[in-house]
Amino acid sequence: ITVLQIVKESQQQHGLRHGDFQRYRGYCSRRLRRLRKTLNFKMGNRHKFTGKKVTEEILSDNRYLLLILMDAERAWSYAMQLKQEANTEPRKRFHLLSRLRKAVKHAEELERLCESNRVDAKTKLEAQAYMAYLTGMLRFEHQEWKAAMEAFNKCKTIYEKLANAFTEEQAVLYNQRVEEISPNIRYCAYNIGDQSAMNELMQMRLRSGGTEGLLAEKLEALITQTRAKQAATMSEVEWRGRTVPVKIDKVRIFLLGLADNEAAIVQAENEETKERLFESLLSECRDAIQAVREDLKPDQKQREHSLENDSGKVSNIQYLHSYLTYIKLSTAIKRNESMAKSLQKALLQQQRSEEDGKRTPRPQDLIRLYDIILQNLVELTQLPGLEEDKNFQKEIGLKTLVYKAYRCFFIAQSYVLVKKWSEALVLYERVLKYAREVQSGAGAYTNSLKELPDVQDLITQVNAEKYSLQAAAILDANDTHETESPSQVKDGKPLSERFETFCLDPSLVSKQVSLVHFPPGFQPIPCKPLFFDLALNHVAFPPLEDKVEQKAKSGLTGYIKGIFGFKS
Repeated sequence: ITVLQIVKESQQQHGLRHGDFQRYRGYCSRRLRRLRKTLNFKMGNRHKFTGKKVTEEILSDNRYLLLILMDAERAWSYAMQLKQEANTEPRKRFHLLSRLRKAVKHAEELERLCESNRVDAKTKLEAQAYMAYLTGMLRFEHQEWKAAMEAFNKCKTIYEKLANAFTEEQAVLYNQRVEEISPNIRYCAYNIGDQSAMNELMQMRLRSGGTEGLLAEKLEALITQTRAKQAATMSEVEWRGRTVPVKIDKVRIFLLGLADNEAAIVQAENEETKERLFESLLSECRDAIQAVREDLKPDQKQREHSLENDSGKVSNIQYLHSYLTYIKLSTAIKRNESMAKSLQKALLQQQRSEEDGKRTPRPQDLIRLYDIILQNLVELTQLPGLEEDKNFQKEIGLKTLVYKAYRCFFIAQSYVLVKKWSEALVLYERVLKYAREVQSGAGAYTNSLKELPDVQDLITQVNAEKYSLQAAAILDANDTHETESPSQVKDGKPLSERFETFCLDPSLVSKQVSLVHFPPGFQPIPCKPLFFDLALNHVAFPPLEDKVEQKAKSGLTGYIKGIFGFKS
């Protein structure tokens, strides 16, 4: 049997693509039941358990080896499920180790059975590699770094040899397994004493492109564990001339990895990788801020700009919160600026070659990004503890001017697209005003403005755009004048009202031709006359008393006669 292929296909189809170990464990249990029923290899009946072992004598069917493999996979998946739950319930770690030992026991039995002459050489090697992998996982959880490293190296060696012995399609699975265990090997080397292993772990994460999946999660977990060990020696941090003690472990881990994360972002090869690394850094920063905020909750006075010894300074924990918020906002600004640069490149490529069928970027997209950046800068000026820092406020003010200049520039570009020449020209002048203000006030803050876009390049670009805009406005005015010649004037009247005037009207051959006014307009008409019967009030009707009395008599007499049956 091909052990690794069976394991990988089962894992990908039954939960491990999403990290659902409980679902995979249920699948292993159901498959074991089906195999035992098919092979008639039942462990007793419903009343009594009778243990059976797979021996070499009954290896006539390879499904007996699948029984052992599924037993090992079920124990391993249960251990990984408990590892996830052990983050909040530490006692489950003991059960985790017990399940891993059970998985190793089943893997040993699989390796022993594969030593039989009935099993081919490839299956033997795969069983040995599988056994080495589970042994390495067990030693890794026991923190026996040397033994774990030896087991992982053995596993890696076997899979590399198998990858070289078969075709490229078959070697893909083996190479993937080698990539999965490489971070574990480097982490073991770091714990043994190899200080360069941490840098190699960071390079592995960078090569993975910040992708999602089990390998990325494993790399993040190993890097976090490495930083946790380094964080034990970190006790304080200095920012803007003030030293603040750091007592929260999560914050220590984040601050230790900040420089590495920023370096990884700089070294990212493409925009997608850079975006994922930015998101990962912001997520870690938000977790650190949440941990500090929980420490701020017990003391509301410290949370709201508390004073220490009436010196006007905020508390250490509040200042640390401001520092982490500054990192978060600065990272968000860098991310949005990186997205803006990629959009600018896309705009330039769009101008050179128009592509159909794709949503092309517009200047409005860049305006939105710069709006977000300016909002982040406003939040930076309001951080507790920095209101009186004049240098900081001045630096943020200059950055605001730079981004305002770029925002105005792209607003002007959007007006150019709709041929609003005067509005665009005014905005270009505003861009030059902002840029000159930055140049005049950037004397002492040149170092802090190095990472920002160069305003001199913007000034050069705006001057060029102004000349092209003026030329386009003149040409547009000439075109408008030409279109207003007597033979082409159109006054908006339908064709039925301008038979006597010759006019070139292209709309007459289009689908929206204007022949008559429809619906027609309202016209005044005489209203229906009103009838007033004035004579009725002056008419005297003849008296009818005589007729009414006679009618009453005859009526009563006739009624009485009718009752008694008399006829006249």
